[in-house]
Amino acid sequence: MDNTVKIGIIICDRYRSCAGGKCLRSMKNREGAFSIYKDREVELVGYTSCNGCPGGNVEYTGEEMVKNGAEVIHLATGMIVGYPPCPYINTFKSFLEKRNGVKVVVGTHPIPEKYLTMHTSLGTWEDASWKPLTAPAMSDKETRLKYD
Repeated sequence: MDNTVKIGIIICDRYRSCAGGKCLRSMKNREGAFSIYKDREVELVGYTSCNGCPGGNVEYTGEEMVKNGAEVIHLATGMIVGYPPCPYINTFKSFLEKRNGVKVVVGTHPIPEKYLTMHTSLGTWEDASWKPLTAPAMSDKETRLKYD
């Protein structure tokens, strides 16, 4: 049995020039949202941006990632830590799961400490609806500091 999980990553278009360093490091180290793969190999089969609000690329990119073997699509941590956080994140998650029959995880690399501090002081994530969105990328303080 193959122990490899194939994933795709969709990032916020604000970060379209991002080289993916934090996402790739956390995938390699199984930190943040990638900790769910601690006992598995991970293969990245797609990496792209949403193409800007309201996410015009999401309609097509999920299908392409699944054609390339993606079993899970991660919506990058930047979508929740950027300010303001992505207003379409729940829509993207629901759409990708329904249309492509694939699991969608919100988060990639651990939430950096500086972003947690800022969003806490602003009250951004106070509403209970944010807890399941931030939980996969939440880590201990030591790990969060490594991603500042």
